Amino acid sequence: MKDVYLLSGFLGSGKTSLLSHLIEQFKAAGLKPAVIMNELGKLNFDSRSVDGDVPLKEMLEGCICCTGSEKMEAQLQMLLEGENFDVLLIETTGAAHPVEALDAVFSPLFADRLNMKGIITVADCKRWLDRDKLTPQTKMLFLEQIRHAHLIVANKIDLLTEVEASDVTMQIQALNSTAPIIQTTNSKIPLNLITKLEATFHEKEINQTAIGKQLTLSSRLHTFKEAVKQEEFEEWVRNLPDTIYRMKGYVPLVGHKNPYLFQYAYGMVQWLPEYMKMSPQIVIIGDQVNQIDIIGSSHD
Repeated sequence: MKDVYLLSGFLGSGKTSLLSHLIEQFKAAGLKPAVIMNELGKLNFDSRSVDGDVPLKEMLEGCICCTGSEKMEAQLQMLLEGENFDVLLIETTGAAHPVEALDAVFSPLFADRLNMKGIITVADCKRWLDRDKLTPQTKMLFLEQIRHAHLIVANKIDLLTEVEASDVTMQIQALNSTAPIIQTTNSKIPLNLITKLEATFHEKEINQTAIGKQLTLSSRLHTFKEAVKQEEFEEWVRNLPDTIYRMKGYVPLVGHKNPYLFQYAYGMVQWLPEYMKMSPQIVIIGDQVNQIDIIGSSHD
């Protein structure tokens, strides 16, 4: 399995600097990294930050989340099938919600081939001090990126006074009490801090992925043993707790030859017919997903 790190953070926080440092350190450790870059604009990534020997896929004028998820899956598929690499670094656009970006990574087509190690969020300490000047929607995204992190890089700490640095660290820790916080200048962190993030573990009947030890945001890959009735499945979905954010995959339905493509986001359900025999699996993303019972399974 390939280890995957998702780099999150607000616009201009220092994600690209972090990416460059991590590439350099992985290569020094004898590991070959691959990179997927996501940009909102038409201009591509500054090639000076990624050497020519590093496999690079770029997504321009889009976001990993929403409709860009399918494009992201295609990029991942091309990397897995056509490139030789040891570790994958994904830099999201600063406008991406971390849960939605994570959803794109966990395609049921290859979820069992990728080991999501965690979300590393770069937090701009100077912007944190001025966060109340942001629009409500922008501020919410800024906070959500920090809230869902498994490791927080408190960047641009050199621009703060000692008192400001202490206040920012405590305030961020209060927002996300489970993620370690690393104070940095130019997003420089030692490699061992991210490689310590907890890897995938498996159980007999269910593949469960816990992203980070003692961290709540997690994903779970479930394989169906038999077809389920659509009405009963939707009833199960309606009774899920609010802590389940996203689901995506192929659900085998009674009376249908092939599993249906199923998507769920924030209470909304979508079904699409599939004309190929896809593996009957769904990926569930949320808080403590290993604690929920999945319909039609006596092993959960």
